[in-house]
Amino acid sequence: MQNNKILILLPDGIGLRNFAYSDFQAIGAQENFDVVFWNNTPFDLTELGFKEIKIQNSKSHPLTETYKNVRKQIELNLFIRRTKDRVYDTYRFPFLYATTPRAIKSFVTQLLSFTHSSKYGLKRIREKIKQEERKTLYYHQCLETLQKENPAMVFCTNQRPMTAIAPLLAAQELGIPTATFIFSWDNLAKATMVIETDHYFVWSDLMKKELLFYYPYIKESQVFVTGTPQFESHFDKNKLLSRADFFEQNALDVNKKYICYSGDDVTTCPDDPKYLEDVAIAIRELNKNGHSLGIVFRRCPVDFSNRYDKVLNDYQDVITPIAPLWKKIGEGWNTVLPTQADVDLQMNTIAHTELVVNLGSSMVFDYVAHHKACAFINYDVVHKKNTDWSVKKIYNYVHFRSMPNTETVFWINSPDAIATMIKEGIATKPSVIKAAQQWFEIINQHPAQEASRRIWEGIKIIISKE
Repeated sequence: MQNNKILILLPDGIGLRNFAYSDFQAIGAQENFDVVFWNNTPFDLTELGFKEIKIQNSKSHPLTETYKNVRKQIELNLFIRRTKDRVYDTYRFPFLYATTPRAIKSFVTQLLSFTHSSKYGLKRIREKIKQEERKTLYYHQCLETLQKENPAMVFCTNQRPMTAIAPLLAAQELGIPTATFIFSWDNLAKATMVIETDHYFVWSDLMKKELLFYYPYIKESQVFVTGTPQFESHFDKNKLLSRADFFEQNALDVNKKYICYSGDDVTTCPDDPKYLEDVAIAIRELNKNGHSLGIVFRRCPVDFSNRYDKVLNDYQDVITPIAPLWKKIGEGWNTVLPTQADVDLQMNTIAHTELVVNLGSSMVFDYVAHHKACAFINYDVVHKKNTDWSVKKIYNYVHFRSMPNTETVFWINSPDAIATMIKEGIATKPSVIKAAQQWFEIINQHPAQEASRRIWEGIKIIISKE
């Protein structure tokens, strides 16, 4: 009898939305898989009716973080060398010297990056990460768990966390096939790969091409193109509230049409409050000229700062904040975790607003799934919070090069252009929606609502070969 137990490794909360709050688990159960979440998050998944094994001690080796940072620096160096493109420098984080331990880590990272910036040097660093992780108590506990559970496969929900290294190494040591899902559309160019598995699940043919380019040691036969469950909720009309109910629940005016301003985190967009204010000023002007409009402000879920407070207070007549329903478990950005309720809230926010305005986020795809447009902020403010930051840096990132043409979104090139772009966005030019849909199909396998099923088909193929 074939072993159908699949361990879904949740090294952090990033994978909850895709694999716990989608239909992924239910589809696996329908396909007669024994789906068990190997859970390193604070969330109790048994409350959702899921089987889980709690990870109790996910402590990596003290040197792993440094080696991980070295690996990233080397990979970015190699990307630049291969492409002759300095864009990869923009993915580096500044080195920190505020304390002695941080200064030592920064020095060691820079030294090792310099002495190992070659294909062979990178291989040595990759091996050092594995060697150190195999020495940990965490690794040996993972071996014990896997020997007890005897799964047919371990599927990791995210390629980035250090806490995923030990469980996957332990599985490979026992001959259990492993796979990982590439979490986001911009991850590969950023050199965020921390783990190495037997198989890789990606969003699109484009992402597959990127994976094979950036990581030449991965073979084409190891890669499955499936799409991401991230967008599946938009096609589940059963969770849509009526306009009247949504407006009542969120204190919105039924006589107004609303646009959504989707906020960024402070690193991505330090001037976001000013952009929100510019949009609010434009909405006021439109309302003076006979329109009846408002703004729904959805902040970045990991931004709990007070930086928007003044704008929200000054423009209460046009801005209604609807906060994401994420839970803050700790202090780091990766301890702010999504909830099922927020998946439903985001879908209904999109369904009951006319378009979205933001700085270059993947919300363009969420909105086009509802046949609605996106407007991208595309100008620098006069008094910038960070003089080294610019919208030009954002739109020069590699993932924006997949955009099929410039009419994929409405470009807001100055504060004076906001009102016109909002009017055009609400009117919804068919050509913009069509181009946005083409972009969506480039970055994510379609039909978008079938991603979970395609992932399970890939899992079937992998375990059938064992």
